[in-house]
Amino acid sequence: MGLIEKIKNAFNKKDENGFAFRMEMAQKLDGRYIKYVTERVEGVENVIGREGHSNIVSETEFAVTSGIDEIFRADIADLQAWELLNLEGAVLTAYDKAACRRRTVVIYYKYYR
Repeated sequence: MGLIEKIKNAFNKKDENGFAFRMEMAQKLDGRYIKYVTERVEGVENVIGREGHSNIVSETEFAVTSGIDEIFRADIADLQAWELLNLEGAVLTAYDKAACRRRTVVIYYKYYR
């Protein structure tokens, strides 16, 4: 990639509501080891899972698991995902098929150094 292409890409704003962006984020989070998962309820942040994975399932769904428990499962077309500024985790918002409601969870990555 040349210098001009890098400059163009730096100033191009991606459509965060488009399917391509949502799929790109799901692919970026696919296979990540997770230290823990939190959910904020009524101003209190609760840990809802520890030691898990985030994965793309059947090419259309994204799931977060902790051990054998499924913490979060959503269609990629509905998934809104953003990485934290420190790049140590991500915020996921979508209709959660595991909990049967729309929810926002934060996953924190596990790093192997």
